[in-house]
Amino acid sequence: MVAGGFLLIAYTRRDIFYAINTHYNGALDALMYYTTWLGEGTVIIAVLVLLMVIPAYRTRWYFFSALLCNIIPFFIQQLLKSLFNAPRPHLLYYDRLWMHYLPEWPVLLERSFPSGHSAGAASFFCFLSLILPPRYNKLGFVFFILVLAVCYSRIYLAAHFFEDVYAGSIIGVITTTLIFSFMDKYKNRLVK
Repeated sequence: MVAGGFLLIAYTRRDIFYAINTHYNGALDALMYYTTWLGEGTVIIAVLVLLMVIPAYRTRWYFFSALLCNIIPFFIQQLLKSLFNAPRPHLLYYDRLWMHYLPEWPVLLERSFPSGHSAGAASFFCFLSLILPPRYNKLGFVFFILVLAVCYSRIYLAAHFFEDVYAGSIIGVITTTLIFSFMDKYKNRLVK
């Protein structure tokens, strides 16, 4: 969070976007295209439902915690997207020869701030970190790297600016942590 704040103070939105979007190659194009899916609702929902195969996660508490920790950040970022209706990089830089963009990538023009994929990935991986048994705490670092990868992919794919992914990830983590803390108080009642 501190490093992201420093980047926002030290560099312009164009500088950060340019630094990420113009350093590309074919392998990264494919990797970033698929990495961004980790922040999509369909992938998140599928994994959360699949976790219910594990008996420990087949409880009302898990169901309601997973639902609230992932849906409330979604609604918050959608509300903010509508309020700000900020332009996306493609709308601002479409005529610049330096902007890297492939035809198979979706053309997104508006509702840039905050990034929904970043909020989704941050909520999802934060939730997974919080439900993991203590012996798997080291996976939290892997989840953090995956959130960073999703955020990076959104800039790389010319879908967002840095401030969009920064705000989206903060919304995801803070909201999920608060909701999880609230739900944890009622765990004993809802585990059955």
